[in-house]
Amino acid sequence: MNEEHKRPIRVLVAKVGLDGHDRGAKVIATALRDAGMEVIYTGLRQTPEMVVSAALQEDVDAIGISILSGAHMTVFPKVAALMKEKGMNDVLLTGGGIIPEDDMKQLNEQGVGKLFAPGTTTSEIATYIQDWVKTNRSF
Repeated sequence: MNEEHKRPIRVLVAKVGLDGHDRGAKVIATALRDAGMEVIYTGLRQTPEMVVSAALQEDVDAIGISILSGAHMTVFPKVAALMKEKGMNDVLLTGGGIIPEDDMKQLNEQGVGKLFAPGTTTSEIATYIQDWVKTNRSF
């Protein structure tokens, strides 16, 4: 457990849409768990609505979406809009997968957190989430 917090950081890891490749998401989920976080893995074929609903129910600090299908320019804005609608302004939306750098920049400008390309170390992702939560959430 992180010493600054009364409870572990809670992260929801999700696969949205028809993308059936979940190995990366499972690797990330395990790495975040190993870093002391509580991880909720939603499984395959989730809708943006299902992801946001689960995140609300689980009282998460961050949502991480793994996307390899090319639908990132639809999925991230839809999840972000639903989060805003539900008042989840202090929850990190991050993710990774096959996302071109220009698209990453555009999504960042729309308020999506850092996005990670294949080859990023799991420790870099865990540190990013921990630092973001420490800075943006109060427990």
